[in-house]
Amino acid sequence: MSIQTLHITNGSSLTDILEEIGITGDILTWNEMLCEGPTHCQIDSKEFYKTREKFFENTYDVHADDYKIKFINEIDKLNAAENYSEIILWFEYDLFCHINLVAVISLLSQKQIIAPLYLVCSGRVNGEKDMKGLSELSTEQIEDHYKDKIELTKKDIDTALAVWRIYCGTDHNSMKPFITKPSSFKYLSNCLKAHLKRFPNTENGLCTIENNILELISKREIKSMNQLMGYALTYQGYYGYGDTQIERIINKLDLFIDTSGDRLTLNDKGHLAIQLKYNFSKELANDMAFGGVERLDFQFDDSLNKLLKIM
Repeated sequence: MSIQTLHITNGSSLTDILEEIGITGDILTWNEMLCEGPTHCQIDSKEFYKTREKFFENTYDVHADDYKIKFINEIDKLNAAENYSEIILWFEYDLFCHINLVAVISLLSQKQIIAPLYLVCSGRVNGEKDMKGLSELSTEQIEDHYKDKIELTKKDIDTALAVWRIYCGTDHNSMKPFITKPSSFKYLSNCLKAHLKRFPNTENGLCTIENNILELISKREIKSMNQLMGYALTYQGYYGYGDTQIERIINKLDLFIDTSGDRLTLNDKGHLAIQLKYNFSKELANDMAFGGVERLDFQFDDSLNKLLKIM
């Protein structure tokens, strides 16, 4: 019996590359970004679709019809999953990809698809200084990654299911045991730590990525918002945000930035923020939801290494 393979990729760029280099099998492109916005645990459901369509329309001006074409129509390919003898998951080292990854595994479980699952995950590459996304790899590197794919165990799958349930729930501190739990997801620990630090910290009310952007302005000679976005994309660590996400975050930070000179500088509020002298969480009002929780309902306490509920 011949092997029938389904590849689930992290986006259209990688899908195009796999088709170009002739990787054998069918491809499902996962066109979602579940690291932002409200979610429902049951993915293939009217509740989930309605929630996500509303989020994309209100936050990124994406029409519901576009969401249906790019996402819902793609995952309809799983309705014929009995045709496949293996499923290959192509996802990267960052939080953006890992939240999608645990959601994909959860969806396969919800649909009772039992084909063996394999993971192809990029990140650290021999001979390269920086972490690499899958679409940044050479053809030879992609083929090597594919050859070295890892078959996920039942424990790995249980870990993914648990992380997705927690993400869709209201107690994100419950992710902490999975930071130290061994699994085939070698970047999951970094991603979960990065996620908890997306909440406002208790000192200045900014999250890690917001603080990093203000530090970039303070320490580098940045002449425009476009240049700032380039730096923020490059130095974002394990978040994996795209242009539209970084742009939204920068726009929220305008109350800290002076653009009147020949370079960007911090105003008085910006200096107070990076000196940790005032908590700006209410003034910043970055009201993004993460799965089952609202960002502004919690703050991250560095000394306790946990989220605190805001009363």
